[in-house]
Amino acid sequence: MRLMTLYTRGMAAALLLALAACSTPPLPAMYAQEVPKLDLQQYFNGTLDAHGIFQDRSGKVVKRFTVVMRASWTGDTGTLDEDFTYSDGSRQRRVWTLRKTAPGRFIGTAPDVIGEAVGEVAGNALRWQYVLALPVDGTVYHVDFEDWMFLMDEKIMLNRAAMSKFGFSLGAVTLSFSKRPQVAP
Repeated sequence: MRLMTLYTRGMAAALLLALAACSTPPLPAMYAQEVPKLDLQQYFNGTLDAHGIFQDRSGKVVKRFTVVMRASWTGDTGTLDEDFTYSDGSRQRRVWTLRKTAPGRFIGTAPDVIGEAVGEVAGNALRWQYVLALPVDGTVYHVDFEDWMFLMDEKIMLNRAAMSKFGFSLGAVTLSFSKRPQVAP
């Protein structure tokens, strides 16, 4: 009887491990061979426009927005100055400071980011992880963001951000960035 209990527990543990292996989240290295290669300092340099939506956990679109981003770099330090306009007419500004720490690795800060955002580039992809202080109806929540950005061509980048709190999904943000042509001085 004891042997049967140990066997059953062992099989249950093996099954759980097998299921967990099936749900391994993607890593940036999985995209290392994808092209075009993302050069973060080149793409986020100049003026970009973005259009996005926020979907709640059921998938319902609850907010639409546009963003104008002005980006520049001095050496390994970049500034992304984002102006958001939401479908309800409200506006928001976020200014990121990015710092390249190693090839393909970046750290970012912004006034409403708790601690530092950590970014990793591989191939055409960037994974960006951070905690955002998100105001909702007069209360500020610390929400986990996992952004995945994919360079489609020299002008277009797609961004999908999963939002969660205590491991539970709160919704997702989807954006399409479009880089404006550089204007010669």
